[in-house]
Amino acid sequence: MALQEAAKAYRIGEVPVGAVIVLNDQLLGRGYNQTEKLKDPTAHAEILAITSACQAIGDWRLDGTFLYSTLEPCSMCAGAAVLARITKIVFGASDPKFGACGSIFNIPVETRLNHRIELEGGVMADEAAELMKTFFRAIRQTKGGIH
Repeated sequence: MALQEAAKAYRIGEVPVGAVIVLNDQLLGRGYNQTEKLKDPTAHAEILAITSACQAIGDWRLDGTFLYSTLEPCSMCAGAAVLARITKIVFGASDPKFGACGSIFNIPVETRLNHRIELEGGVMADEAAELMKTFFRAIRQTKGGIH
């Protein structure tokens, strides 16, 4: 489902990242990158999925939920997941430039924070990475963007 969300971002010229939030196999929230469309640097897939899930359950606490993302969450998204008390983050491709779930930071397991999140990376990483590579290859070929 997260890959389907990422494909939505790709189709509108956004960096193809998708995320979903699940509780007991029930979809609570979904999101895909919309930073360009919404002119909002916080409109990452994970943030939009968290907002959607919170609205669905009527609470900001997402205890027991799993966040699935096609790309390793950045520091903003990892921090939001901690604040929302998400139980586990499962992500596809690692992000060596911005990843905050082990690549350059590891916010979800930071012991100085009041909540820690279980992490699992590399799930369907090849599919997620290929979508990213295709997107950025298209940007380079069009010299600046596909918007």
